[in-house]
Amino acid sequence: MMQNISEVSEFILVGLTDASFLQVPLFIIFTLIYTTTLVGNLGMILLILSDTRLHTPMYFLLSNLSLVNCVYASAVTPKVMEGYLTENKIISYNACAAQMFFFVSFVINESFILASMAYGHHAAVCNPLNYSTTMTTTICALLLAGSYVNGHLQSSIHVSFTFHLSFCHSNVVNHFFCDIPLLLALSCSSIYRNEIKI
Repeated sequence: MMQNISEVSEFILVGLTDASFLQVPLFIIFTLIYTTTLVGNLGMILLILSDTRLHTPMYFLLSNLSLVNCVYASAVTPKVMEGYLTENKIISYNACAAQMFFFVSFVINESFILASMAYGHHAAVCNPLNYSTTMTTTICALLLAGSYVNGHLQSSIHVSFTFHLSFCHSNVVNHFFCDIPLLLALSCSSIYRNEIKI
């Protein structure tokens, strides 16, 4: 028996709730949280850039951590806010892939930057006299470059594995953004390779 299988060209993000009376309050809450996130993180970056006393390796990593927080919050939140304001919960296939790429990439970057900061703290506590030679600007730049390269590389792998799948059963994502496990559940092709990667 022949089946009519059509590929998905867009996804529907269900969000947190379908209750129409909660759409405006949720929009306001997400707007406040997003604005606070951006103002706090961008303020931190500007403060570190403007004060020369804060031009140290740890503050360099901290300013990059703030930048990463801004980017991955911006990868998800504007689409969520649009969905609550306009009740348009549709995201295109390519926009879903882009959202997933940036979110995954910068979440991984955040983890590696936090690990780099932990290394810096370990060096400061365990070997304080050698801290200035252990955590040089070059070492910080290398740790940071490794973080960004690794995050983008891992994200590229996850996204390419996810979007090489066929999505033919449903296009309804039971979440407020495109997340890998939820898209794997929607796939009608084998996800064995993806499960090994995750």
